[in-house]
Amino acid sequence: MSEMRAAVVGAGLAGSEAAWQLARRGVRVTLYEMKPGRFSPAHHSPDFAELVCSNSFRGDRLTNAVGLLKEELRRLDSLIMACAEAHRVPAGGALAVDREGFSREVTARLRAHPLVKVEEKEITGIPEGPVIIATGPLTSEAMAEEISRLPGLSTLNFYDAAAPVVTRESLNMDKVYRMSRYGRGEDYLNCPMTEAEYNAFVDALLTAETAEVHGFEEKKVFEGCMPIESMARRGRMVPAFGPMKPVGLGREGEKPPFAVVQLRQDDAADTLYNLVGFQTRLKWPEQRRVFGMIPGLERAEFVRYGVMHRNTFLHSPGFLNERFEMISRPRCFFAGQMTGVEGYVESAASGLVCGISLARDLQGLPPLVFPGYTALGALGRYVSTSHADFQPMNCTYGLMDPLPVEPGKKRIRNKVERYEKMAERALQYWEAQRDTVNEGVIEG
Repeated sequence: MSEMRAAVVGAGLAGSEAAWQLARRGVRVTLYEMKPGRFSPAHHSPDFAELVCSNSFRGDRLTNAVGLLKEELRRLDSLIMACAEAHRVPAGGALAVDREGFSREVTARLRAHPLVKVEEKEITGIPEGPVIIATGPLTSEAMAEEISRLPGLSTLNFYDAAAPVVTRESLNMDKVYRMSRYGRGEDYLNCPMTEAEYNAFVDALLTAETAEVHGFEEKKVFEGCMPIESMARRGRMVPAFGPMKPVGLGREGEKPPFAVVQLRQDDAADTLYNLVGFQTRLKWPEQRRVFGMIPGLERAEFVRYGVMHRNTFLHSPGFLNERFEMISRPRCFFAGQMTGVEGYVESAASGLVCGISLARDLQGLPPLVFPGYTALGALGRYVSTSHADFQPMNCTYGLMDPLPVEPGKKRIRNKVERYEKMAERALQYWEAQRDTVNEGVIEG
């Protein structure tokens, strides 16, 4: 019988990963999840690790920092990465998943683990003893109030949005064509627009009715989830240079489109597609009307409409250390988007760091602080270091230590080459530290 015990509150991406890493190291975990007894405004499934917004874990190439982060997670036996790979759907150079199959597998593997006990109830206070709080940016009001009372903490809000999902059979395939950007396969569906169609669409966006969101301010919207109508208000051509850019999507022998709306497969059965980059807070009837102006979507059947919700995150610098642990309360960790990391992979990564860190502490092993030239280390440093304007942040190479410049040589100016070398350096660290990081693991 294991004497080591810990609680994990919240079974989202971060909490699920944290529970898995603890259990792998022999810690008995009580995983608390308020679903299905209570759902947040954005959650609908009783399963763990529910994907609320997109079904994409973003780019998979090492020249993309999130691609490096995913590879680091794979090398540390991440549950989230293993389940994502098992339920992968075509998405060009990105890792996208069948969201329902992915969540079901995460749930099944955690429930089947002999050291994980799941308790389906809402937790409104921070449990005593070793704990990881992973209740997410949609933390319940009672728990949020409890967290806000912790010493040395301030909380902030930003707004996040989800894109609509339509059925494949309802699309007009006479107008829609398959192609990935720059000839990288045929994983996306594309809806091409002429200049006139684009201008009419933007006019409709600018005049459409939006749903009220309490306290909404556009300046508080996370840039990575900017509603398509908010983009249009910044300038008529902003969507055409953003999610609707036509670059690399022209077909041979045809006039290049003025703009393109891309649709990405959302399930393994290839029956559902989401509108890439089309987060929105338009009212639902307006979504049918305005998005129905997109060529090929005239009679689209919406199985999920775009929605917007307010997210809460912590002002983590001065409150958390590089291992996502409370500075003033050892063995109390926070994981997920509420810490100021942004994105599915980043959330899972913070849970992995918390799980490994707490397990090592319970095992009496020395703490590990990952170096800033790794993606994991850079994220931990970001949430624990003072910033003039602390905001949720995706993993980028800009957060990582730059390459050293050898005497007499110039800095590598080619971005791709520089990122390749940064990725190589990070992966060399994980290869060299494999035994140290896996110290205490009791299962394969």
